[in-house]
Amino acid sequence: MFLDMGPLKLHYEISGEGKPLILLHGNGEDMTIFDEAIPLLEKHFMVYRIDTRCHGESTKMKEIHYSLLAEDLYAFIKLLKIEKPVIFGFSDGGITALIMEIKHPGTASHLIVSGANTKPSALKLWFRISAWNAYQRTRDKLINLMLSEPHIRKSELESIKIPVLVTAGEKDLVKRSNTEFIAASIPDSKLMIIPSEHHESYIVHSDKIARIIIEETNERERV
Repeated sequence: MFLDMGPLKLHYEISGEGKPLILLHGNGEDMTIFDEAIPLLEKHFMVYRIDTRCHGESTKMKEIHYSLLAEDLYAFIKLLKIEKPVIFGFSDGGITALIMEIKHPGTASHLIVSGANTKPSALKLWFRISAWNAYQRTRDKLINLMLSEPHIRKSELESIKIPVLVTAGEKDLVKRSNTEFIAASIPDSKLMIIPSEHHESYIVHSDKIARIIIEETNERERV
């Protein structure tokens, strides 16, 4: 399905029934990274998967910034009249979810963000060097996005009032200190460092993230 948002046509899919859950992929990916998680998630949630702008089957727009991705997400929620969704975001998707909730407080009921960072320097040096070399060859605006953004301040994280689970792999490409900074700055947050996992290993084409989302949401609802 496509949601007409003016020049942007946002590709999305819906499956399952229950509490709304929005899944956001990372940089250079599309909604298919969640294929293995969907069979579990759709037993508990009405799952919305989105190809963000410039990704998958959505429109390849001239501009891409995390602020634009956040506004796209907010417009998607409002146009489809989704009430207080749980939002899971991986990597760029986690950054997008955080910025959306900062700019539009209370839109979501709960955030789960995995492998997010607040600034480019929070990515490990080996990854930044690799990304820079790739950008020199390709001039790919998606790579440039990671190298130049985001810039999320502590005060902005402190303004988030909904529950947030912050996760990262033990071997993540985001520095542990930045993951800890995100969790420590959000008032109602929890930190989960997942042993032996890399940035994407427990998320991309894995049902492990489905189990984390289900367990976390059930636990929050019991509180």
